[in-house]
Amino acid sequence: MKNASILHTANEFVSKGDHEGFLAYCTDQTKWVFVGERTLNGKEEVRTYMEEFYEEPPVFNVEKTIEEEDFVTVTGEIRLKNKAGEYEHFYYCDIWRFEEGKIAELKAFVIGKPQ
Repeated sequence: MKNASILHTANEFVSKGDHEGFLAYCTDQTKWVFVGERTLNGKEEVRTYMEEFYEEPPVFNVEKTIEEEDFVTVTGEIRLKNKAGEYEHFYYCDIWRFEEGKIAELKAFVIGKPQ
């Protein structure tokens, strides 16, 4: 599970609020697609997104990780602090694509979790 290990290591940086540490694991042309919401093209757009939405580090609860060739699929729950300082809870399914050991693409399906 080489790419899965890389992803989980990279996400440890996100959990610590170290965006640059995480971005070191991404290609310069990384593309993030949040299905039905937005698409981020390149490290700069991802950096800006992280600065806005990960002002407080998100809290992940990983349920499953599946790796096949250059793809890693992760399911679980995430908590994000909103601008009012309250946590919002979501279910997610992320499909990550790797190129030469770096994150090249994310396709994320995120659904609000009823409280």
